[in-house]
Amino acid sequence: MTITLTDRYIDAAMRTVPEKQRPDLAAELRGSIDDQIDARVSAGEDPVAAERAVLTALGDPEVLAARYTERPLHLIGPRYFLDWWRLLKLLLAIVLPFTALGVSIGQVLSGAGFGEVVGEVVVVLLQVTVNLGFWTVLVFAIVERTVTRRTDMGFSEWSLDRLPEPRERGAGFGDMMGNLIFLALGAGALLWDRFVGFVASEPGLSFFDPDLWPWWFLGLFALMAVEAALTVVVYLVGRWTVPLALVNLVLNLVFTLVALWLLFQGSLLNPEFFPTIIGSDGETVAGILRVLAGFGIVAIAGWDTADAFLKARAGRGGAMLGR
Repeated sequence: MTITLTDRYIDAAMRTVPEKQRPDLAAELRGSIDDQIDARVSAGEDPVAAERAVLTALGDPEVLAARYTERPLHLIGPRYFLDWWRLLKLLLAIVLPFTALGVSIGQVLSGAGFGEVVGEVVVVLLQVTVNLGFWTVLVFAIVERTVTRRTDMGFSEWSLDRLPEPRERGAGFGDMMGNLIFLALGAGALLWDRFVGFVASEPGLSFFDPDLWPWWFLGLFALMAVEAALTVVVYLVGRWTVPLALVNLVLNLVFTLVALWLLFQGSLLNPEFFPTIIGSDGETVAGILRVLAGFGIVAIAGWDTADAFLKARAGRGGAMLGR
C-alpha cells in the first residue's frame, strides 16, 4: 500500500489529538483535503501538485490539530493575560517591599555592612521575582486549559461599568496649597527638633544629628525651596508636564541619595537619641530604624516621582483629547 503525503499529514496531525477523537477528526480532515484536491484537479491542476498545494496551505499539522481540538498553543492567552498581569503586579508591589525590609533588618541585626545588606537584598528580590513569575504563570496556564468559563474562577468579563473614573491631575489650587503647607510644616519640624526637641524629659535632644547643622540643613532647606517653586510652577502651568516631572525626578534623586548616604554613614540620626531614651537597647533600635527610614525615603521618593510622570502623561492625553 502506497503511503501518500495526505496519509503522512493526517497521521502527524492526529498524534496530538486525544485517542477518542482521532477517528472522527481524521475522517473529517481527510474529506476536507480530498475535496480541495478534487477542486484543484477539476480546474486543470496536476494531482500531485494539487495535493502539495493543499497540504502546504493547511500549514503545520500540529497547529491544525490544536485548532480542531481548541487546544491553546500558549501558556497564557488573551482571555486571562490581563488578569495574570494585574495579579503579578499586585503581588510584586506587596511581596517585594516586605521581603526587602525583612532581609535588611535581619542583615543589620547580624552586623552586616551596607554593601552586604544591598547585595543580599538584590539576590533575594531576584529569587522572589522569578518565583512569583513562575508560579503565577503555572497557575494561569492550568486555568487556561481546565476552566471553560471565566466566572468559574471569579474572573468577570469586561463591561462599561469597569471603566475607571477620570483622575485629577494634581495641579489645582488645593494641591499647590497642600504641598506648600506640607513643606512649611516639615521645615518647622526640623527647626523645632534642632533647637527645642520633641522629648519633654530631655530638652534640646534632637532626633537628627546636630553636626548636620548648619550646612546640611541649609542645603535641605534650599532643596525644599526649589520643591515649593516647582509646586507653584505646576499650578501656573495648569498641569504636570514631562519637563516638570523630570525636574521633580532630579530633586528626588538628590534628596534620596544624600539622605541614604548620611543614613548608612551613621550621620543622619543623632547617635545619642535612642541610647538616652531607651538605654542599652538603643543601638539595636537605631539600627532597625535606619533600615525602616531607608525604605521609607526610597518609597516616598519613588511614589512622588512616579505620580508626577503619571499625571504628566494623563495631562498630555487630556490636552490631546481637548483639541
